[in-house]
Amino acid sequence: MFNFAYPHLLYLLLILPVIYLLFYWAQVARKHKIKKFGQPAVLEPLMPERSPYKPYIKIILQMIAILALIIAIARPRSGEKEDVEDSRGIEVMIAFDVSRSMLASSNDDPRGISRLDRAKHILDKLVDKLNNDKVGLIVFAGEAYTQLPLTTDYISAKMYLNSLSPNMIQTQGTAIGDAIGLAMNGFTSDETMSKAIILITDAEDHEGNADEMAKEAANKGIQINVIGVGSPKGNPIPLDNQGTYMKDREGNVVTTKLNEAVAASIAKTGNGIYVNGAQSSALNTLEDSLDRLEKGDIQHIVYKASAEQFPVFGWLALIFLIADIFVLDRAIRWLNNYNFFTKK
Repeated sequence: MFNFAYPHLLYLLLILPVIYLLFYWAQVARKHKIKKFGQPAVLEPLMPERSPYKPYIKIILQMIAILALIIAIARPRSGEKEDVEDSRGIEVMIAFDVSRSMLASSNDDPRGISRLDRAKHILDKLVDKLNNDKVGLIVFAGEAYTQLPLTTDYISAKMYLNSLSPNMIQTQGTAIGDAIGLAMNGFTSDETMSKAIILITDAEDHEGNADEMAKEAANKGIQINVIGVGSPKGNPIPLDNQGTYMKDREGNVVTTKLNEAVAASIAKTGNGIYVNGAQSSALNTLEDSLDRLEKGDIQHIVYKASAEQFPVFGWLALIFLIADIFVLDRAIRWLNNYNFFTKK
């Protein structure tokens, strides 16, 4: 059996023909430029150091290295190193606010750690504490998208969490209701399984139907816990690391605040709890809330370390990259004494 942990990353292989086409176009363009100065057959002896074959050898080495690297990051696995384990756990969907206001400071200091980074830190620690539970990830701003379906692959979950940024969604806003609705649809149909949504947001500029969706989730037995990040006093939204902040049309600095009233209301309607992410006890409080949910039976596949094949492709990529370094564009002089393609 041979498969990939992240098969969607294999779509990156589509860049290989693009790279070769760009290389080929560059070679054709170079020939056209040479023709402007005279006949290539006449000019060729004036460039004795140039090899007509080395560029093609180098691009082949580079493309093989990229191919091996893409396969490596897709984590190929093979062999019989596969176990199916029965365990008990719950299903957790994380709804993560990636609106631009999440770049603002998470405390009263305008230059403090951003809400986005604090949220990542909290959830990274939470994923470490999940035992046999399934976890999924929703991202939202003005729209909501499923970033990661329910899985027991915590490595994937943490990888996706660490890659989150406001650049993922162009439509700005805080569509909490849409995120809750999408999270509800992301759970399995198993009615014996306890389900929870962890909503992490500053709850500012939220759009309308959050309480209605939270009530619908509660009616389905889905608990909604809310982690609020940000300062109730408000902070500007940085645009860079040079102290430049977002301004409105009148030139005034835009201030964003944590709306704890909205966040707490959503949690109450969703039969969950609200915690302020700045509190040192936030993670423990959230963990206790999830532990109180009844566990259900979960089957998941465990791959032993010996099943992982990505080191092989990682080494291949390294070998071909090193080979590319030592293949120079210059012609090999002693080979000029030999003619491999034409008769003398």
